[in-house]
Amino acid sequence: MDSAPELRAGSAGDPGDDPAPGNPSTPVRQMSLWPPPRSNRHTGRRRRQVARTAVALAALVLLGGGGYAAWSHLDGAREDTVTTMSDPEAFVGAWSGRMSQVDTDGTPVAEWDAEVRIEDGAQRGSTAWTTFSCSGTLDLSARDGDRLVYSYTETADPQDRCVDESELTLWPGPDGRINAEWSSVTREGTRMVSTGILD
Repeated sequence: MDSAPELRAGSAGDPGDDPAPGNPSTPVRQMSLWPPPRSNRHTGRRRRQVARTAVALAALVLLGGGGYAAWSHLDGAREDTVTTMSDPEAFVGAWSGRMSQVDTDGTPVAEWDAEVRIEDGAQRGSTAWTTFSCSGTLDLSARDGDRLVYSYTETADPQDRCVDESELTLWPGPDGRINAEWSSVTREGTRMVSTGILD
């Protein structure tokens, strides 16, 4: 093999080139010392594959999230259906039970007996707080799922021991009984809550 100085000028050139014969210092033409440019034919394909993969992953995430949201909504809807289908007429009648009263801090304050009467249609009623000799009327003010909320207005308080206004919430309890919660604010501004089961 010839060494670089022995290469003839015409050996790597085009046939049209006519270097000076026998001149070893004539530069070799049409030979590049830089690597050929990279082909971007495969780079474009790679970019398209990455873009397709990203779109597919995004679609899967959206479908998964949408599926979970739909499942949660349907699951919640099933529960709502059960509670909103409760019949207000199930609360109609005379009920009585013992209530436990606590203050804002949850400290027990008193226990007292209550009687509640809900009229047909469950729109109105009356109540007597027998321990305190107080009584009043009930008017349905809201319905929240299976809960009926009544506004209490006092009609009798001979010993001045009760609040003038309060709120009674009723909802289904165990074994055909009903849960009751009285919520009121005393004259001093303390919130009191009394809970119990009426049968």
